[in-house]
Amino acid sequence: MKINSQADLNFMERIRGEVTARGVRSGAGPGTDSYADFYAAKLAGVWDLARRTRAYASLGAFSTRAFLDLPATSKDDLKARPLDYVRVPVGASLKYYQTTGTTGTPTPTPRTARDMIANTVSVAEAWRPMLADRGHRALILLPSDIVPVADLMVGVCEFLDVPHAKAYPYTTGISDWDRITGLWEVFRPTAVFVAPGVLLQFSQIMKKRGLLDGLREPVELLMLLGEVSTPELRSMVGDWWNARAFDASYGSTESGTLAASCERDRLHLLRRANHFEIAGPDGLVPAEAGREGRLVVTPLNNDARPLLRLDMGDEVTLTGGCPCGGDAPVVTVHGRGTDGTEIKGSRVRTRDLEGIVYANHGVMGYLIEVDRRGTWARLLLERDPGADRGAEAAGNDFIQRRTGEHLGFRWDEVRFVNRLPVTTKSGGSQKSWKRSNFRVVDEVVPV
Repeated sequence: MKINSQADLNFMERIRGEVTARGVRSGAGPGTDSYADFYAAKLAGVWDLARRTRAYASLGAFSTRAFLDLPATSKDDLKARPLDYVRVPVGASLKYYQTTGTTGTPTPTPRTARDMIANTVSVAEAWRPMLADRGHRALILLPSDIVPVADLMVGVCEFLDVPHAKAYPYTTGISDWDRITGLWEVFRPTAVFVAPGVLLQFSQIMKKRGLLDGLREPVELLMLLGEVSTPELRSMVGDWWNARAFDASYGSTESGTLAASCERDRLHLLRRANHFEIAGPDGLVPAEAGREGRLVVTPLNNDARPLLRLDMGDEVTLTGGCPCGGDAPVVTVHGRGTDGTEIKGSRVRTRDLEGIVYANHGVMGYLIEVDRRGTWARLLLERDPGADRGAEAAGNDFIQRRTGEHLGFRWDEVRFVNRLPVTTKSGGSQKSWKRSNFRVVDEVVPV
């Protein structure tokens, strides 16, 4: 996080004051004058910046009524003409990123110092109770080329004064598993930032080498980012590492971070950094506990790319009453309605299937094989090297039963194998579920 001027330092302190105001997660409650005043002032600022872009050039003067009358911005439109939404020229930004492109063409995403500062501070303050107040040492096993996730984690650690190291295991010639193992033994991280797929791959390799017991000894937190992680997967990897595993955050490269985990492994909306709404049958309504629909967000501090009422396309459910005591809604992200894929006539999403697969703690990964007609499907499961093979038949029966109950079909075959392609676990290189965990076969051949 770059701060090299008094203006940036003042900006950082202002953002910190906003996100740590009384009622840290939400500020004053909905319906109060201070709540309305805060959003009116912040939205007016975003509106003014947005008017300087081609996409929003036709906007008139800001008013609450004008904002509420503005149609939602489609994420598909943002992806189709991303530079129309940019206020700061790409060459004048501090950082240049792109989305991973898992849902299409990568989206150019420039960011200024203020973009970096605001996003870092809002996430860091949300995680402060978990990280800074416990004296952690963090190892960041995430990519930093073109995508912002590792840079954000470094910024959070710097802001919270958390000792840290960064080593992405797929950086050819720099970091590999041997290098990371050696680093681990010296640095002894207590918190690990990592994508679920990368953690599965690393865990498997360390189990096979007989090193997992030694490496897990200092680890207390597993902060999972960048991919879907289900409660079942987090429970499984938490057992392997004898650590607490968290669904650390939710957001996108285009929008910034929208929600962060609390100590009870619940994602809370970052309402002091974003204005949230829910798109449903009755149009756009305030994002309050008890509602569900598509999440719509206006980031309050975006500088290079100000966005107004961005429809994330993600179906979410909002709940309240988190045991942590935070009053911002807890968000459960179900993914885009188009994210699922058809298996034997049923539409299946990542979260739905992985909630079944990883409920069996003897599984290191999975691959779905389907025929071109979509009438046959096989589930291949990579076995845990130390698991009891005698229990696999019962595991198969459990998965078949749960698949039938929750997804409405049965697999033609469920089979454990010793090893699956690395693309099923490599995280950053093959992040798209449909590309990494599916294989279409021309001929059905028994394993």
